[in-house]
Amino acid sequence: MGDLGEIGSFTPWDYVVFAAVLAISAAIGIYYAVVGVGKETSQEFLTGGRSMSALPVSLSLTASFMSAVTILGTPADVYRYGAMYSIFAISYAFVVIICAEIFLPLFYRLNITSTYEYLEIRFNKFVRILGTVIFIIEMVLYTGIVIYAPALALNQVSGFNLWGAMVATGLVCTFYCALGGIKAVIWTDAFQIFIMLAGFISVIIRGVVVQGGIQKIIEDSYNGGRLNFWDFDPDPLRRHTFWTIVVGGTFLWTGIYGINQSQVQRYIACKSRFQAKLSLYLNLIGLWAILACAVLSGLILYSVFKDCDPWTSKKISAPDQLMPFLVLLILKDYPGIPGLFVACAYSGTLSTVSSSINALAAVTVEDLIKPYTNLSEKKLSWISKGLSAGYGILCIAMAAVASYMGSVIQAALSIFAMVGGPLLGLFSLGMFFPCANSVPREGPRGSIMGLLVGFSMSLWAGIGAQIYPPLPLKSRPLPLFTDGCNVTMEANWTSTTEMTMLTTLMPPDVNDRPAIADYWYSLSYLYFSILGTLVTLIVGLVISLLTGGLKQTVNSDNLFGRQDCSCDFFFCHKPKKTDKVEVLKWKSHPNSGLENPVFVHDTLDLPELNRKSN
Repeated sequence: MGDLGEIGSFTPWDYVVFAAVLAISAAIGIYYAVVGVGKETSQEFLTGGRSMSALPVSLSLTASFMSAVTILGTPADVYRYGAMYSIFAISYAFVVIICAEIFLPLFYRLNITSTYEYLEIRFNKFVRILGTVIFIIEMVLYTGIVIYAPALALNQVSGFNLWGAMVATGLVCTFYCALGGIKAVIWTDAFQIFIMLAGFISVIIRGVVVQGGIQKIIEDSYNGGRLNFWDFDPDPLRRHTFWTIVVGGTFLWTGIYGINQSQVQRYIACKSRFQAKLSLYLNLIGLWAILACAVLSGLILYSVFKDCDPWTSKKISAPDQLMPFLVLLILKDYPGIPGLFVACAYSGTLSTVSSSINALAAVTVEDLIKPYTNLSEKKLSWISKGLSAGYGILCIAMAAVASYMGSVIQAALSIFAMVGGPLLGLFSLGMFFPCANSVPREGPRGSIMGLLVGFSMSLWAGIGAQIYPPLPLKSRPLPLFTDGCNVTMEANWTSTTEMTMLTTLMPPDVNDRPAIADYWYSLSYLYFSILGTLVTLIVGLVISLLTGGLKQTVNSDNLFGRQDCSCDFFFCHKPKKTDKVEVLKWKSHPNSGLENPVFVHDTLDLPELNRKSN
């Protein structure tokens, strides 16, 4: 590392590039606000009038959860633990197939705006409200941390003012979300995904040149044990193995792509079911591209720093500063390129925050306001815009709170597993098991009890893991060395803010750990989602069967699979004779929101239609 010289610093050109990205993002919001004049309806604002095509939606799907945590954290994870992270490519493939063939057809044919609307259709209002409230808490917490994390990391590297960066990020997102709605979010995400790829590619190209070719990087990674792709150890306490990533990762990301409002709201905004499915499959290519760039960047990190780890040598204070540190080291002679990488990291944050704000506004309007008021579409549109602004300010405030929470990123990354797992179990209970209790007058029974027990179990394991982190034996990083450190470089690195992001707090004294900490609390974080899903399903089914679930009749339109099946123990039921009449009325309803004639099994029942149209 010594022959690379001193690290660089931000130049005026870097600030120009970074500012340009923020300005373009804001301009997209202004554009869609102008072209949307005269079309002020909540459906236009929240779903784009269901007129979007597959390509921009697929880019938005890819960008939505590729936050700065991915851009800064994934290469650092590969640097410390090896390229095992690349196995997520298999999980992504399974997730896209599951969502495209199971969840998407059901949500699209029901013509819903909020995914939690399904919970009322299948169960009752109480279940719907509970799911909505859990989602709001989850996304506000996660979004606040997403705003704070890159601001803090890049503050140390580039000298950006910490609070100025957080407020600027939140305000820009809030601005174009509140003005342009889902169309602005989707097209801004599409622009930002290219910025993310450009930032990664600039680092990769320069890293390959500096190291003398890709072969040298591969050799260094192999000799350092970083090419550890295939670890088939079935131990569920191991942080990352083939099984934890493929099985646990599939459950985790299905909870995001299958039922999370931020993602579902995008593909149901497509103008046809074919376009919606196509957007998911194109999104898979984008996920693979981002993952490949992140893993290769991690291997470049190791090749450059194999003889002098900047973290253990105290040149940086946390692993998520490794990528910005590398950028200022190898790209210091190229004005504007470090700024492009900062824009890359912030584009990840902007896309995630904007997606979250728009989704929060959608579920609040559709689940908590619209069912209980008779407001016009224009008024609902203005309320949606106001909620977008309000949630944006709330997320900025949450970012300020996160600054006092110490090591918060590891907890943030587990939120989707702990919360998404039980919700995935609840939706699966409704889609696949007609015996799950759903008649309002009989109470929620199996559905609500399954959710509460599953949620409690996943929170118990997840929070316990934060208090008592797994022992190093189960999550030991690969060796790092400091033999070749250059003292000159250390003298030119300045750290401005105390930082513990993306690091695991040192575990308490072993003697203070309860016995349960070495087993239950040491479960791989990727298995939290499986735990919540399975417990919700099992408890929900058992209680439903014990409370007369087999005696109820469920509308076939609310279930996955064929609609003409006969009675079965779990998966099917005999459609009521009135279903067809209800469908014919639905087809002719002027407010159905569907441009083309729909098939008999692609509709809601008449009572539900009347409830929605009122």
